[in-house]
Amino acid sequence: MPGHSKDLTRLRIALTTFFALDGFIFAGWVVRIPAIKEQTGASASTLGLALLGVSAGAVVTMMFTGRLCRRYGSHPVTVVCGILLSLSVALPPLTHSTWALGAVLLVFGAAYGGINVAFNSAAVDLVAVLRRPIMPSFHAAFSLGGMIGAGLGGLVAGSLSPTRHLLGLTVIGLLVTAVAGRALLRYDSPAPKSAPVPQPVPLPQSAPLPQSAPGQPEERAPRRPDTRTRRLVVVFGLIALCTAYGEGALADWGTLHLEQDLDAHPGIAAAGYSCFALAMTIGRLCGTTLLERLGRTRTVVAGGTMAAVGMLVGSLAPSVWAALLGFAVTGIGLANIFPIAVERAGALDGPSGVAVASTFGYGGMLLGPPAIGFMADWFSLPIALTSVAALAAVAAVIGYGTRRATAD
Repeated sequence: MPGHSKDLTRLRIALTTFFALDGFIFAGWVVRIPAIKEQTGASASTLGLALLGVSAGAVVTMMFTGRLCRRYGSHPVTVVCGILLSLSVALPPLTHSTWALGAVLLVFGAAYGGINVAFNSAAVDLVAVLRRPIMPSFHAAFSLGGMIGAGLGGLVAGSLSPTRHLLGLTVIGLLVTAVAGRALLRYDSPAPKSAPVPQPVPLPQSAPLPQSAPGQPEERAPRRPDTRTRRLVVVFGLIALCTAYGEGALADWGTLHLEQDLDAHPGIAAAGYSCFALAMTIGRLCGTTLLERLGRTRTVVAGGTMAAVGMLVGSLAPSVWAALLGFAVTGIGLANIFPIAVERAGALDGPSGVAVASTFGYGGMLLGPPAIGFMADWFSLPIALTSVAALAAVAAVIGYGTRRATAD
């Protein structure tokens, strides 16, 4: 048993590292969006279409990645996608037109979507074995990585070109993937892989982790979900959509809003996403405690309401510091909603449930960039960003409606 506990701890550390790396690389790209916009000569609407490539690539690959995880295991898929993500982040600064930018962002988005399905599937399996609501802690690592990536990006924005900066992220990403990937590949997922047998399949000798905790082997066995289960997965996917829309909007447009609408210095503007990511990190670090004390329903409803209020302040405030405060409140509010939605979907239908919820979630990011870009051209960017507040409120309403399904 002590050895088993150590194995689970090592597995958790390796997964946490990949979550953090994902946030670090993504944030490093995000803070260079204004420079890439100037380089390509894009307008707000054409930039929105180019940014569509990230979410389009993610959504296209997510369901496919779910099947790959069932066939080959979520751990090898995580490592392969980590390599692809690290390599593809160096491509955007090499472009000089919005069409070329959109094409390379499609590749970046495919790697980003793949790794998100893979490591979330692995995390759901580990949560089931540990029987504790630790999913927010993994997403806290993503937010922490995003905070560090955005902060570092703000520091080097004035001294390093986007090409050198993002190439540096490639080197870091490959090194981290080599170390954490080696640790991750030592173990198979605790949950059984898809197989046409009713009983769990024993792990090979190279993977010492047991399939699941005693007394619940069939709970994680692959099975065809019924209609009610599929509908619940879709509902949790809608919650993920509403919140991912907000995360994507602040990632893609928050820096631009501070710099263009509030005349913030580029370094301060870059700190806007860092502030948002820090708030999400704090919220997610407290997520397990919140879930144990409040339950999923209250956490989702309170978070959605807080995010709605915070984003109204962040988008309509007349000063930089008030906007930063609004971004922080929004981050705390959104922090645990997406992890809860993905964990519930995964508990209901394994990697396929994670893939469905993630597809809906990144469908929110797919909708967000062009929608906000067009609304910014029609009205203004601050008005466009209020749509984040509206969808956060919708997530709170849906969360309250699913209170019986979450059993708390």
